[in-house]
Amino acid sequence: FCENVTFITNVPVIHTGRSYDFYIGLSLAILSSFLIGSSVILKKKGLRRLAESGGTRAGDGGHGYLKDWMWWAGLLTMGGGEVANFAAYAFAPATVVTPLGALSVLISAVMSSYLLEERLNLFGKLGCMLSVLGSTVMVIHAPEEVEVTTLDELASKMKEPGFIVFALLLLTASLVMVIYFSPRYGQSNILIYISICSFIGAFSVSSVKGLGIAIKGLFSHQPVVQHPLSWILIIVLIVSISTQVNYLNKSLDIFNTSLVFPIYYVFFTTVVVTTSIILFKEWYSMTAVDIIGTISGFLTIILGVFMLHAFKDLKITLSDLPHTLLKTDQPAVTHFVKLDDKNIIVEEMENSSIFIEEKPKVFVIYS
Repeated sequence: FCENVTFITNVPVIHTGRSYDFYIGLSLAILSSFLIGSSVILKKKGLRRLAESGGTRAGDGGHGYLKDWMWWAGLLTMGGGEVANFAAYAFAPATVVTPLGALSVLISAVMSSYLLEERLNLFGKLGCMLSVLGSTVMVIHAPEEVEVTTLDELASKMKEPGFIVFALLLLTASLVMVIYFSPRYGQSNILIYISICSFIGAFSVSSVKGLGIAIKGLFSHQPVVQHPLSWILIIVLIVSISTQVNYLNKSLDIFNTSLVFPIYYVFFTTVVVTTSIILFKEWYSMTAVDIIGTISGFLTIILGVFMLHAFKDLKITLSDLPHTLLKTDQPAVTHFVKLDDKNIIVEEMENSSIFIEEKPKVFVIYS
């Protein structure tokens, strides 16, 4: 009997897959997407009110939006979303949290169609569905655990040559964009401001991830406050977020919201996932199937985002499809006009279906 008990207790426990930390991070990431998607609409309305009142627009360097309560409501909502996002990085990998930003794209696009009169057509709705589908696939195939758990481990990861070179490239590209391209092409090319936000976003997400590790270490009685990396991460986070907010405001003030946010999502997610691969090495524990699934999910998101903004000017709804696909077979009618009838020639000069008779004739029209 005792042997049987021993046998039963040695039976392997079947794990359901994900830990509680993973689901906590997933829930916080979804909440963050809803708050951030709503905040974009509030900030956009505040910027529109400033433009309607005749104040200096944010795209022209003005900061009159700081006096508008609607813009501050959007900023506070975004702050709440960022706090939830901040906490999500402490519980779940960056390759899970960051792609869920597609939900904020969906919320922003849908709300802008109702509140900002920026209509969302059938292709946009399909793009939103594809974005959600791709995010779901990425969550299913994402890594379950994060290897970096202490600040000492994070510091050793940051000292690796691969991450140092990558960080220097991002920093150099950001400075070139800010100093050279932004003053010259920022108001005509939507990719300038978005690229700056995306490049800087790599530093902000890395800082948030590091501070999340520090907070968890603080509760486990680790010397987090005395660690110099904690204060470096705080400074980098403040500088990077303030820069992102500044250039995102300029982009929202000049360009369409349904265009800005999806492109920003693709650029930002690409940079962050690349940073995660290089710094945190979250993909090293994944199988080939999970890697392919994650890449496929991300490509699905990109396709959805592309559909969301590439066809935004087409006025097509679900009710228009039967009329669009319906083809009426009508016999082609060819009109032959005799050249000796000058009245018909004058009346039909703009008709593209005039055909000359078989043999050319020389004729004179008398007035």
